Amino acid sequence: MPQTPQDFTDLEARITADYPSLSRRLQQTARFLLDHPQEVAFATVAKLAEQAGVTPSTLIRFANNFGFKGFSEMQQLFRARLVDELPNYTERIHAVRTATGETPDSTQLLWEFAEANREVLEQLPGRTDPRQLERALDIFERAEIVHVMGARRSFVVASYMAYALQHVDKRTQLVSGLGGMHREQLKSMGAKDALMVVSFSPYAQESRDAAEEACERGIPVVVITDSNLSPLARLADVSLVVKEAEVKSFRGLTASLCLTQTLAIALGVRQDEARDAGTRLEKSSADKLL
Repeated sequence: MPQTPQDFTDLEARITADYPSLSRRLQQTARFLLDHPQEVAFATVAKLAEQAGVTPSTLIRFANNFGFKGFSEMQQLFRARLVDELPNYTERIHAVRTATGETPDSTQLLWEFAEANREVLEQLPGRTDPRQLERALDIFERAEIVHVMGARRSFVVASYMAYALQHVDKRTQLVSGLGGMHREQLKSMGAKDALMVVSFSPYAQESRDAAEEACERGIPVVVITDSNLSPLARLADVSLVVKEAEVKSFRGLTASLCLTQTLAIALGVRQDEARDAGTRLEKSSADKLL
């Protein structure tokens, strides 16, 4: 049985290849879906069925035909395509309004974003492997300097991590790329340092290059990303996968910021315990000399 498509490109190829063997109704559905991808990304099944001239059950049957459990699961691929192809916020807003015919007010948007972010925060502890968290902390604790990098949307998370680590007295270097000098800043990574990279789809090339360079030099890499299939995950010693909230093709950063805050504070607790243990050892040694 063919594997369920993992992205819009795979789905489009499968639909095109299977089109001749589809029933007349499913062919009609296929033509509508591929001709109106923006509408498919956000409209309800009922509205899409009306526009396509088929029944809602036909849309569900179409999704099942390509291995999806339901129409909403297939719809996620259309939404992901929109995020990747329409990076401009103005274009995304226009696409949402065109697809849904709605103009949400500010209060409605606030409720939608707040609810979506609440859900991902509730799911974050259960989705995060505690062993991976501890491995990341081991790497940070051993490192002389933690270099932190995140490009574009991910920069917010990376800059907060650098800020937080500095406040728990961990030597930290933010790879900001100021002046286009990502590579030059990465040259300061030493053999006893560590690199943390934050990167989400479509995965900035600068972040990939940084992780590859660290791997080639034998420097431990901790990655925060959005999928185990991410090209960054394959390069990492520790990969922490975060599923962010998404409302009308706009993805949040709430879960990633919560995770970085946890890492920084947990590292601070470890370091404080180590200092206390060292103090007790010194006191015990001094007492023995008296």
